[in-house]
Amino acid sequence: MSFRPDYEVVIGLEVHVQLRTRTKLFSTAAVSYGDEPNHHTTPVCLALPGALPVLNGQAVELAVRAGIATNCEVHPRSIFARKNYFYPDLPKGYQISQFEEPLATGGWLDVEFEDEKGELTTKRVGITRIHMEEDAGKSLHDGSAVDSHIDLNRAGVPLIEIVSEPDMRSPAEAGAYLRKLRAILRTVEASDADMEKGQFRCDANVSLRRHGDTQLGTRTETKNVNSFRFVEAAIEAEVERQARCLDEGEEIRQATLGYDADADRLFVMRMKENADDYRYFPDPDLIPLVIEEARIEQIRAGLPELPDRRRARLADEHGLTAAEAAKLVASAALADFFESAVAAGAPARAAAHWLTREVAACLNERDLEIEATALVPDAFASLLELVETGRLTARSARELLPELLEGGGDPAALVSERGLEAVSDEGALEVLADEVLASNPKAIASYRDGDKKSLNFLMGQVMKKTQGKADPARVRQILAGKLDGS
Repeated sequence: MSFRPDYEVVIGLEVHVQLRTRTKLFSTAAVSYGDEPNHHTTPVCLALPGALPVLNGQAVELAVRAGIATNCEVHPRSIFARKNYFYPDLPKGYQISQFEEPLATGGWLDVEFEDEKGELTTKRVGITRIHMEEDAGKSLHDGSAVDSHIDLNRAGVPLIEIVSEPDMRSPAEAGAYLRKLRAILRTVEASDADMEKGQFRCDANVSLRRHGDTQLGTRTETKNVNSFRFVEAAIEAEVERQARCLDEGEEIRQATLGYDADADRLFVMRMKENADDYRYFPDPDLIPLVIEEARIEQIRAGLPELPDRRRARLADEHGLTAAEAAKLVASAALADFFESAVAAGAPARAAAHWLTREVAACLNERDLEIEATALVPDAFASLLELVETGRLTARSARELLPELLEGGGDPAALVSERGLEAVSDEGALEVLADEVLASNPKAIASYRDGDKKSLNFLMGQVMKKTQGKADPARVRQILAGKLDGS
């Protein structure tokens, strides 16, 4: 069954990625986040008369890395163009970008996602083009609807725009594509791709058509969504809106939309421009960008292990399932953490299980990446050792995990300080089981009459007496032995 059984959903994504450089694309101004407004500008950023752009060679190399890693053809020759439009945070009145002759074209990514049946599915998403461009500045509003200010620290920051083919058919596919793309960009160190800092921004193009139609419907573009969850929610909201319009016989109008995450609501920013409206022409201040084929191949040879190859290696070396390996390599930092934890002595399967489930859940709740926490691989390995040796129950480990993520520390010391040592004394568990059975004759009778759920109740009573510090499997085994054997 499709995401919308009545319509085919067609999704294409445009991703703006800030390249990992110290200076801007055409000037020596520093690239820095969170500084006082207008502290990182030069005459080039401010578009002062006579100021000429000079291309940042490091930005070109990082863009080439991104093109190779996404299976694009990197062209030895590309052209910078002027994209003309007026906006207060664009001092020149145009943006230097690439149009007819971009840096790279014809790429693809194989993305994995869970379909509506919960099964892992792989789909190839085409990449139309990757082109280089400079970022605009930022408008700051004081909330009074009267005064606005302009910060040009971001003006001229080097970007690549990665434009996908309209190959995605659901929010889940779009989310999987974005996660895969970010993992690749981080792996090749083209970008830090921090969404909160605006280093990885997504525009989602969405249209609907009746199943069997070959002509694409009218699309809308939702701009600058800054989290995977919000991209998926924005697409779902726009699909529902367009479906309602089509059901009521309304015409879909091409427009640029914004997404209010708090209200889960889309709003019209402006009616959509077409490429002709930007009056592209080659920038007369910049010569064509020419990269020797030998240099492209040198960059290709120097790339690190990419996520797909790493996933296969981790699965092969450590006996992981395909799903576990895929979840680990979705974040280069998480995969690095896993390998460091295994090197520190953590059992590979247990480490993968905890990282892709319990740790991932904690990170999602806090909207954090593993590298932004206080948990280190050695401490994680120690935590797993406590569980594996029976000194700590899985439940107690889960309760301790948020504290380790937020404040770090030695798990063994924390267990001792908090009195979290598992109750593993067989004699003590036998006594507690006898006490619970003596106090609950009705549950015993119910169990022997065939109600096996009564065993869960009795287990809960024993676990309550041990304050959750006993091994649930061992408690069940002791109780079942007493109930079935006496």
